[in-house]
Amino acid sequence: MSGHSKWATTKHKKAAIDAKRGKLFAKLIKNIEVAARQGGGDPTGNPTLFDAIQKAKKSSVPNDNIDRAVKRGSGAEAGGADYQALTYEGYAPGGVALLIEVLTDNKNRAVAEVRTALNKNGGSMAESGSVAYIFNRKGVVIVPKQQDGKGETTEDDLLEVVLDAGAEEVNDLGESFEVVSEAGDVVAVRESLQGAGLDYDSAEASWLPNVEVPLDKDGAKKMFRIIEALEDSDDVQNVFANGDVPDDVLVQLGAED
Repeated sequence: MSGHSKWATTKHKKAAIDAKRGKLFAKLIKNIEVAARQGGGDPTGNPTLFDAIQKAKKSSVPNDNIDRAVKRGSGAEAGGADYQALTYEGYAPGGVALLIEVLTDNKNRAVAEVRTALNKNGGSMAESGSVAYIFNRKGVVIVPKQQDGKGETTEDDLLEVVLDAGAEEVNDLGESFEVVSEAGDVVAVRESLQGAGLDYDSAEASWLPNVEVPLDKDGAKKMFRIIEALEDSDDVQNVFANGDVPDDVLVQLGAED
């Protein structure tokens, strides 16, 4: 299993048991509002909005909250904020590279919170461009193996559906598959799954590392601690890291939670 697959697995499981559901809801709603502002309030003609709504629904965000966010973003309802998308670069202990995606209506607050989270947990800010080259922008779709009413989907079944849509690889994450494509092909991959009647957990552009830093248990703990501190900020939407955590270490950490 490749390093980014382990990372996808860990983040996927973490999201499923995230105790800070209120913060998660707020971030998903913010994504919807921004997508509606940039591409309009009709999800059929705005694939970014469509995927943001689907992700929110998968996380049990109430439909009323989703509808209001779409209306605020599209201008149909007052109260929308002017969010700015920013990306910061940094390091976790052990030389682990971090890409930190932010949506904020206050840049000064956002950068202060990112810097504080890094500094308090043994990390540091990095100069623009010093970390970004370690990551490639890719489309990532997570497909559960167990499909409602259809039994279990195999890797061969999935490949038949997604290869012609631009999928580059399919990785086994245990209970689900990770379909990787070019970022521009993620909508085509998602639509191919829908056409085949296959459900998916998420479909989005992501940053996958092309160089990884192997971590032991202590290093993995430090990386996850700094990521959790960053994600505690309302402005931070996503954190990507190039730490490679072996399967046995993931199991040990899981047993301690």
